[in-house]
Amino acid sequence: MARLKPLASDDMNEAQQQIYSEIAGGKRGTVPAPLQIWLRSPELANLAQKLGEFLRYSTSLPPYLSELAILVTARFWTSQYEWYVHKNMALKAGLEPEIIEAIATRQTPEFKSSEAQVLYDFSRSLHQNHQVPDDLYSQAVAVLGELAVVELVGLLGYYTLISMTLNAFEVELPAGAEIELLP
Repeated sequence: MARLKPLASDDMNEAQQQIYSEIAGGKRGTVPAPLQIWLRSPELANLAQKLGEFLRYSTSLPPYLSELAILVTARFWTSQYEWYVHKNMALKAGLEPEIIEAIATRQTPEFKSSEAQVLYDFSRSLHQNHQVPDDLYSQAVAVLGELAVVELVGLLGYYTLISMTLNAFEVELPAGAEIELLP
């Protein structure tokens, strides 16, 4: 991390150590870079990690759709670290490499499923236009369901927070990883 280094165990206060242990012992099994940054504000780290754990592992969206939304967000923010982490997760979740490449190069992907298409369109509209037109909103609710649309907006917002954190604190890619997103 260029601007902030991970806190060493000896440098953490009791609240930070407790939250660090909760995060590491949770579904993630590790304390990712944004959460390491947020540990400087234990309450922020605690609340954000709980929201993130729900959005990452427990929404009604299948993993490939969640990963698609995360990649759209990482691309919008040109968040190199987030892209690096979630590109591999997206591939494992079944997102096609050509879709990932199209998003990376700011091309319009060709989707095989109506669910992926409407999620992509909704996500891009919300990021780029800061709103969703009525017809696209209605289509998203018809295809994904109201619950999934609500959770999608939460997912997009959370990963915007993640991307902003990673960019603001200039979190570097792991050694050997290459930048994939052009500005």
